[in-house]
Amino acid sequence: MTILCSLMTVLSACSAGNQTTGAEQKKVQTITVGTGTQFPNICFIDDKGELTGYDVELIKELDKRLPNYKFTFKTMEFSNLLVSLGQHKVDIVAHQMEKSQEREKKFLFNKVAYNHFPLKITVLQDNDTINGIEDLKGKRVITSATSNGALVLKKWNEENGRPFEIAYEGQGANETANQLKSGRADATISTPFAVDFQNKTSAIKEKTVGDVLSNAKVYFMFNKNEQTLSDDIDKALQEIIDDGTLKNLSLKWLGDDYSKEQY
Repeated sequence: MTILCSLMTVLSACSAGNQTTGAEQKKVQTITVGTGTQFPNICFIDDKGELTGYDVELIKELDKRLPNYKFTFKTMEFSNLLVSLGQHKVDIVAHQMEKSQEREKKFLFNKVAYNHFPLKITVLQDNDTINGIEDLKGKRVITSATSNGALVLKKWNEENGRPFEIAYEGQGANETANQLKSGRADATISTPFAVDFQNKTSAIKEKTVGDVLSNAKVYFMFNKNEQTLSDDIDKALQEIIDDGTLKNLSLKWLGDDYSKEQY
């Protein structure tokens, strides 16, 4: 009897020792996040050489809350992000992406917005002749070819008789600000938080003028077959919103609470 009890005790101990939780049994999936390095306060390289910013730190927070996934970053030029997503070189794009009909045909957006992106006409700080988009007749407006701002400018221009020229920036450092400074461009389109960063880090000072042209919600982007990943991120993101973490990230990196619409 003693031997039988001892054997049962050993078997019981072995069984308990081999038990794992559902989370432990489920294989951790590595997720590659495509982002950039030149979007002030959003995704950029800091003075220590580290990738950081609002979108980057939000992904890191999601990583903490989703133990079944491991998130890693792959940086590239903004213009290559959607190409890389379509080729499955990255699993997510995190770069303040706004929905459009063209993008939604090809890709999947998550449902919970993580930022509200106010865009305004932006000029040099000493420019007193341009006070809004209506003052751009005959002017040259520069922006990034694949940005949200380019979509907004193109739409407004086409609906109003194309009063201004739209030009696209090159790859040089601070290219848009340099074109404004040299007079090659008269205006651009930007957000208050990007302009604030520009003014703190560059000798070329800017200001936003006129009304908000677009206060779009922004999301993460996935390939169409990543619905489960998108849903898991939405669940964690809603928790991050509800407990105030997203607001704190926005205050830290963007200088105001852009986690909700305010314009």
